[in-house]
Amino acid sequence: MPLSHDQITRFLKSVHPYDALPTDALDELAKSIEVWEVDADHPVYELGHAMPGVFVIYEGQIEITDENGVVVSHLGLRNSFGERGLLKDGKAATKARTHTPSVLIVLQPDLVRELIDAHDVVSKFFNRARAPRATQQSLATSRIDTLMARDPATCAPDTTVQQAAQLMRDRGISSICITEGDSLFGIATVRDLSGKIVADALPPSTPINQIMTREPVTLSPADIGSDVLHAMMERNIGHIPITEGGRLVGMVTQTDLTHYQAVNSAELVRRIARAENAAEMALVTAEIPQLLVQLVAGGNRHEVVTRLITDIADTATRRLLTLAVTKLGPPPVPYLWLACGSQGRQEQTGVSDQDNCLMLDDSVTDQDMAYFVELAKFVSDGLDACGYFYCPGDMMATNPRWCQPVRVWRDYFKGWIAKPNPEAQMLASVMFDLRPIGGSYELFTELQVETLANASANSIFVAHMISNSLKHTPPLGLLRGFATIRSGEHRNTLDLKHNGVVPVVDLARIYSLQGQLPEANTRARLSAAEAAGVVSASGARDLLDAYDLIAETRLEHQVKQVKSGNPPDNYMPPTSLSDFERSHLRDAFVVVKTMQSAVGHGKGMLG
Repeated sequence: MPLSHDQITRFLKSVHPYDALPTDALDELAKSIEVWEVDADHPVYELGHAMPGVFVIYEGQIEITDENGVVVSHLGLRNSFGERGLLKDGKAATKARTHTPSVLIVLQPDLVRELIDAHDVVSKFFNRARAPRATQQSLATSRIDTLMARDPATCAPDTTVQQAAQLMRDRGISSICITEGDSLFGIATVRDLSGKIVADALPPSTPINQIMTREPVTLSPADIGSDVLHAMMERNIGHIPITEGGRLVGMVTQTDLTHYQAVNSAELVRRIARAENAAEMALVTAEIPQLLVQLVAGGNRHEVVTRLITDIADTATRRLLTLAVTKLGPPPVPYLWLACGSQGRQEQTGVSDQDNCLMLDDSVTDQDMAYFVELAKFVSDGLDACGYFYCPGDMMATNPRWCQPVRVWRDYFKGWIAKPNPEAQMLASVMFDLRPIGGSYELFTELQVETLANASANSIFVAHMISNSLKHTPPLGLLRGFATIRSGEHRNTLDLKHNGVVPVVDLARIYSLQGQLPEANTRARLSAAEAAGVVSASGARDLLDAYDLIAETRLEHQVKQVKSGNPPDNYMPPTSLSDFERSHLRDAFVVVKTMQSAVGHGKGMLG
């Protein structure tokens, strides 16, 4: 499909960083790029070959695989790829292949370099591609409170070395701190036991304080990883107690440093993609809370953090599908596994259940259905074992209602649009966030286009969806205060999910319906809605800023919980914020409320 200059310009206005370029620069850019039309299942570039440039997807879907042929990402509209290889050494570190017929905008290498030299916003964007902030926030520059093990093992000074050794053995650790109350007196390690007890033939009844290292080197949680590295190298030690105000609060060992360096999203994806069963995957997904801590500590934006965490869930799902087919044999007809909810929107945090469904080719027979019942159970059980717990509302492929041929799904959407009763509104809200994960993607493509067109054309349905979206409201009280939860176990807290991010998620879904926009991700929907003229530039920017602040606050709250040894949730006491933070969070909620009011009163988003 040949693209006009105006089409390219309008499109680039919806893609960062090109949306921030001056008008004349954007116009020149549109004249300088190439447009590739690539058939389905065709390579875009091969591993190790020279990179032809940076790609932006105008239409279609792209599959990225690593050197082992493992799928590391599925990309769609407005996603870009190729930056890393181009800017690193000019050679492809991955393989890109079209999943569907695709139209790609290509910025040749020289053009990319010219843009980097001429425009700071482009330079910053591609510098992140060259060395992502998560990588820049290396071990050496990470705060110790993201590295240390909490609740270190302790014993009293008169504890025998045998008792101390037994405690270390039982906990699988190599050091123990000697304390009285919260005060640290010394530290003893496995090396002390071998070098001072075994080597000198001292009795097991020897008090630990006779062999401990007195007044050991300590650091504080606010110090950084380089302080640990330098202290260990200078003094030839492998254990450093962490104290705060004289109180023992943690321990950092060489093992902790190694583990920290090993925990990154790519490594977790690699291990899951090679797992032989759900139990092996569960060992990997158990590291997601620590990954969340590191990604946030690394200064990554919330949409990057949630995308990387969602990629892990996607990989687990695809791996389970592969294992299911290995166990059950080839599927009798083409199928497509889709995710909805936060996974569908690529917005998973440290707290996620599973929401999914199966679309089957219309040639499926009643006899074939038994295969997909088994496949759905295998995958959903595996996801549950990995910590993606069963959906309380049973929005899963294991529910026969959500494991159906495409023709039944088409009838579902038509029925919800034609008769938008409360259940239809709820189901439509969930199912409009569908995103293909594994299988035959073409089963969904036509249905999605058709459904968006039908939904946007039905003003009554849109009105009902707007009404449904306003059920989740920001937690605003009187006199510039917050309306916290009044009773129950979460009393006096803010629900940063249902009253925080969900109102923005719902607004973005309404905009996508009105503009027939295929994006599922909330931030992508808001940007696309602005580019399509569904919402004004000022309204979109205000809402994006508000959403960013709310989502960042939610992630930071979850990180604090993980660092405190607690499971992450969405319930934050506003008293945990400073006055400055509370003021800005309330302003963000006001923006959301204002945009809800505009939609609720039918005042068009362009006003």
